[in-house]
Amino acid sequence: MKVTLLAHSPEAEKIVAAAAKLCYSPADIDTVMDGLTDEKTASFIDMLASIGHESPTEHVTFTFGIEGVSRSLLAQITRHRMASFSVQSQRYVREKMFEFVLPPEIEAVPEAKEEFLRAMEEDQRHYEQLTEILKKKHMETMDAKAAEKKAIEDARFVLPNACVTKMICTMNTRSLMNFFRHRCCNRAQWEIRELAEQMLREVVRVAPHLFVKAGPACYKGACPEGKMTCGKCMEMRARYAQIHAEEAAK
Repeated sequence: MKVTLLAHSPEAEKIVAAAAKLCYSPADIDTVMDGLTDEKTASFIDMLASIGHESPTEHVTFTFGIEGVSRSLLAQITRHRMASFSVQSQRYVREKMFEFVLPPEIEAVPEAKEEFLRAMEEDQRHYEQLTEILKKKHMETMDAKAAEKKAIEDARFVLPNACVTKMICTMNTRSLMNFFRHRCCNRAQWEIRELAEQMLREVVRVAPHLFVKAGPACYKGACPEGKMTCGKCMEMRARYAQIHAEEAAK
């Protein structure tokens, strides 16, 4: 897995501070950015965090390049609907010797790993055979390039959830905070939890005040999981405090 912060709103923290300033003072649009030193910007953002006023944080966005994740993860992350996604299409891109994500629990058991790798080889073989069969049929009415595109549109149905994909994802700060609360949680599925942590590291590095409370819900509050709690709140708080300290120092 590789996560790259491709872009983010210029002066992200100052924009959020300006929005907060406009809400709570008789500032004019022409002057709302005036006097927003680093100290005053941090003060406004800390105030928003302390009172739970989240809407000003929606004015800034962060765009990530995400590689080496599975289609299983894709199904999970797109449930976060306040976000924008561009995903490499299996309809238009042929999966020749497709890469796949091998779950650690399967890799740790030789017999399970062997079975998993055999399944990946079978899927690739079926995909290639279906592509060639369908391509031959479609070439009766179209050229070879168009026929292949048409063939892989249906052949992709045999590809597994493990198949690797890549995407560009954009979220605003408020949506990211919600994403982190759910997906940094110890009960989140391991792959999307790893993704969330890498994304968190990227944003803390460039906007530490905006994301000062970013992490699982238990990082700065009580665990919301009830009977489903992992029971490791103290460990999680220590872990995310360390992550924040490491990235803020870079």
